[in-house]
Amino acid sequence: MLDYASLSAVTVVIREGSFEGAARALNVTPSAISQRVKQLEERVGGVLIVRGQPCTATEMGRLICRHVEQVGMLEHELHGALPRLAPLESQDERVTIRVAVNADSLGTWFIQAMSKFLETDRALLDVAIDDQEHTQEWLRTGDVLAAVTADPQPVQGCESIPIGKLKYCAVASPSFVQKHFADGVTAAALAAAPSLRFNRKDHLQTRWVRAVCRRNVDIPSHWMASTQAFTDASVAGIGWGMNPQAMVAPHLRDGSLVELVPGRLLSVPLFWQHTRLQMPMLARLTKAVVAASRAALK
Repeated sequence: MLDYASLSAVTVVIREGSFEGAARALNVTPSAISQRVKQLEERVGGVLIVRGQPCTATEMGRLICRHVEQVGMLEHELHGALPRLAPLESQDERVTIRVAVNADSLGTWFIQAMSKFLETDRALLDVAIDDQEHTQEWLRTGDVLAAVTADPQPVQGCESIPIGKLKYCAVASPSFVQKHFADGVTAAALAAAPSLRFNRKDHLQTRWVRAVCRRNVDIPSHWMASTQAFTDASVAGIGWGMNPQAMVAPHLRDGSLVELVPGRLLSVPLFWQHTRLQMPMLARLTKAVVAASRAALK
């Protein structure tokens, strides 16, 4: 039989980022956490946690975390059906479900999906943020059980569900457009005007420029890894950027933002990929995600 006290210790160390944080969460001493982790590492014959600030999981450690997460959901369902199985002290425990979501989905519609799901399920969601082109890697490595991704090809062991298209428009403040694009949105103007990029994985601006100019253009960029700050920087005239249409719609209506090329949108198809394991709680989360996304991403 597996020692679930040790399995839980590994999972909580990874979640909290330290042995001290895990000790506080589990109401035991740091030495007890260290001993449990050491015993499990000796049993599996390998390192499960990379000690550091924060502590991170090795490949074997990620497998442990995924197993504990799945067992937790299954036990939650069983305790709901047979409440006398659950010790009194554990009845208020919540299952943590780790998912990966792109920042723009989180900023536009994913919160609604979370809210709907949590109306019926006592769970905690651990949301990892990454570009939609890269969230499937979190699934592939076993770091998450589900993800919003731009890749329609399901990761091995997962199901892929189309959930709609997130539409982006290239926008800037009227003063920025007047300063940098007075003679039109040309390749030369785009090569000089500062753009906004979320991070090094964000290639939406480059894709839009290539579609408009029909060739690659080297564009200067400010880096701003915050969805809200991205919109605020656009309004403030710091640069032009690809913003979710739904997020900047109020600014387009009041004139604080304008499209560089009216009607020239960039649509990014999105998919919800999740493990094929039959877990009712994950199925309910999937139902909430599909309903919220399809309502927002018409």
